[in-house]
Amino acid sequence: MSKLPAAVNIITSLGERGRCGFTASAVCSVTDSPPTLLVCVNRSNQSHEAITSSRVLCVNTLAGPHHEALSMTFAGGVKTMDERFAAAGWTTLVTGAPVLSEATVAFDCRVTQVATVGTHDVVFCEVLGLHQHGTCEGLVYFGRRFHHLT
Repeated sequence: MSKLPAAVNIITSLGERGRCGFTASAVCSVTDSPPTLLVCVNRSNQSHEAITSSRVLCVNTLAGPHHEALSMTFAGGVKTMDERFAAAGWTTLVTGAPVLSEATVAFDCRVTQVATVGTHDVVFCEVLGLHQHGTCEGLVYFGRRFHHLT
């Protein structure tokens, strides 16, 4: 799978224990009518329960080199959610899920379907809100390294 390039995203949600989030590259567009994304979530991920119970999430697409450290923080480099969220500025849109203020684009979503495949749940989400920071940069993960798009 390391040979499949993918955008780097931070998936956030809001559960009974507060804000949660993790880094993911297994995200893609499904359809534009209604606007729908899919996100693959490992069932052992500490954010899984919040996503499946609250049925909301935000896909925060990361930009250039300045987001590499944030990506690693949410990939498990920092264990507590409070510490993870302290590393950046956040807001909310429609669902209440945390929206990264500096995301290239953030898709605020409501979960509509969940399918189980192996160790993961494939979460289908309808986009209810959109936030764009205005940057034209992107961050891609390929070959176990970050690559920058401008």
